Amino acid sequence: MAAFIVRRLLAAVILLVVVSMMTFAIFFLVPRLAGMNSDQLALRYVGRGATAESIEATKERLHLDDPLPVQYGRFVQGIVVGDEFNYGPEVVKCPPPCFGYSFRNSQPVTALLIDRIPVTASLAFGAAILWLIGGVSVGVLSALRRGSVFDRAAMSTALAGVSLPIYFTGLLSLALFAYHWKLWPNGVNYVPFTTNPLDWAYNLILPWVTLAFLYAALYARLTRASMLETMNEDYIRTARAKGLRERTVVVRHGMRASLTPILTIFGLDVGLLLGGAVLTESTFSLPGLGQLVVDAVFGNDLPIVLGVVMVASVFVILANLIVDVLYATLDPRVRL
Repeated sequence: MAAFIVRRLLAAVILLVVVSMMTFAIFFLVPRLAGMNSDQLALRYVGRGATAESIEATKERLHLDDPLPVQYGRFVQGIVVGDEFNYGPEVVKCPPPCFGYSFRNSQPVTALLIDRIPVTASLAFGAAILWLIGGVSVGVLSALRRGSVFDRAAMSTALAGVSLPIYFTGLLSLALFAYHWKLWPNGVNYVPFTTNPLDWAYNLILPWVTLAFLYAALYARLTRASMLETMNEDYIRTARAKGLRERTVVVRHGMRASLTPILTIFGLDVGLLLGGAVLTESTFSLPGLGQLVVDAVFGNDLPIVLGVVMVASVFVILANLIVDVLYATLDPRVRL
């Protein structure tokens, strides 16, 4: 087991290096291949309304005229050991991991990411618990009661949940619960957990339910299909023939095998959401990573976009690493 974890850790590190190279290429190499020069690249850092002097100063400070390998080395160096930025009367120190400096916000990108990550993490983990419990439970019950009224109603609801986009269900929930029934008269206003846990949960209920509804519908359909296939296996019939209780057969033998693919997509979904639930955060005006990157795109603030892409990639890689370890725990064959 230890050797398996070490191999996965090494693979994760190699994948992080590859992701950093691809991210750097997307933001620095591809624009040059498309015909952009260093002045145009500097403009993407300065933001809208830049002057010729600020563009020239930015180009010199970021060394955009240096060869691309040198720029990539400086990019990796900033992530590993940090960097310093001289943009005005003082030198701003950016501790590792440093993803650059935001001219628009006049502070390092890392500080902005640290400020927004708790909001996105609160949204992602809260919704994940709801959709995992709700989706898997409905899927298992539908599989065990195949063809019943509950099965048909649940799958019809799941089909609607998968089909409806976040911005529709989110705006609909705000219209009904916040503005019509006044259950959230002031709308959704994020409150940090450390400030008031009750207000934190109260203001996240609508985003949690809206986001969980989409994923729970998908998980219910996948769980039902997986359970139907698993419950027809020979070892399930053998377990029943041995006289085991139906609950034991379903929980210990059926669900353990059928939830393996669910675990895979759960890790990927949570990892992607930790990189920013763009639609949900924009719909409910939550100041998370998703809203941050939307504002950065409209404000032409490239360092923030670059930082969010790197953070999202790290979350996805970590989620895959955790899923691999859980795979090895659930199924010893994976370790081989």
